[in-house]
Amino acid sequence: MKVVLQNLTKIFPSRNKKNNEEVVAVSDFSFEIPSGKLVGLLGPSGCGKSTTLYMICGLQKPTGGKIFFGEDDVTELEPENRGVGLVFQNYSLYPHMTVKQNILFPLQNFKGENKLSKEVMLERAYEAAKLVQIDELMERKPSELSGGQQQRVAIARALVKMPRVLLLDEPLSNLDARLRLQTREEIKRIQKETGITTVFVTHDQEEAMSISDLIVVMKLGVGQQMGHPQAVYDDPINLFVAKFLGTPPINVFNGRVEKGVLMIGDDSILSIKDVPDQEVFVGIRPEGFIPDEAGTLECQVSNLEVMGRDISIVSTHEAAISPIIRSIIDADDMISGSLKTVRFRIKPNKIFLFNKTTEERIRFEVK
Repeated sequence: MKVVLQNLTKIFPSRNKKNNEEVVAVSDFSFEIPSGKLVGLLGPSGCGKSTTLYMICGLQKPTGGKIFFGEDDVTELEPENRGVGLVFQNYSLYPHMTVKQNILFPLQNFKGENKLSKEVMLERAYEAAKLVQIDELMERKPSELSGGQQQRVAIARALVKMPRVLLLDEPLSNLDARLRLQTREEIKRIQKETGITTVFVTHDQEEAMSISDLIVVMKLGVGQQMGHPQAVYDDPINLFVAKFLGTPPINVFNGRVEKGVLMIGDDSILSIKDVPDQEVFVGIRPEGFIPDEAGTLECQVSNLEVMGRDISIVSTHEAAISPIIRSIIDADDMISGSLKTVRFRIKPNKIFLFNKTTEERIRFEVK
């Protein structure tokens, strides 16, 4: 089921009686979710991603714009008539019911021609439970389950209705790191097996990039960039997207272009063409640094962090915007911990330039 958001806007009335200023949660947001794909809505807290999700499912009414499921305009349709399955961050299971009863509950609310027999409801409940691998836990109550198992029950309850669209609102936030990794792999497996169009809301860029077919990066209610996760990481449209994606985050420097040369402080980093002289922000991905005695960028070494297969060189530079610079190198390229300074050669495809005023990307070619 293709989902299309068309100029979607949500404005909340002000709660401040003095200035009466409205809050724009989502602003003129348009994008298309292809049928059968898992799309990650990604951004910091307050960017409008959950509000967008609630408008898709009908819990929030848009101030403007339209929502389509396939060719059907569902903008004014009630939530129960949209054919969506919604999984919340806090599981929202009924504590007095067993796992089986929790999964059956949505089916028991079907009315009229949609009403199902007990046999059909049980069959669908066990199919959903088997899909999320909790079919042996059907007689337990939520208090007898781990956090990961409770989340699987919530997913099964959403899937048992055979929804046209599955919506996941930060479903992994309450899990520990190991369970989070395991559960996100399960979500991807379930989505592939069912083929249900899925929207996954998270502030965790690693989660979104690891399981999504497409990601949408949002900021202050505005969609910044949409694309395949690796493509967005490799080709950010602006400084916000570049900084939001990546662990460790991108290193940002004050720089300038002088007569076709990119400068960071007194270091001549790269010869480039088609960029006029100007002050710029220079972003360099952590994996873009190569230790080289003849390198173009010199940094002061603060610390080495050995992480097994990789080493993180923690350093400083007077032109860096953040207090430290993190450079990820292969463990085979081990450098001496006694070094006070290190010179780096920079991979050209890991350098990004941004306008100092607008923070939009400045594209360049290497001479």
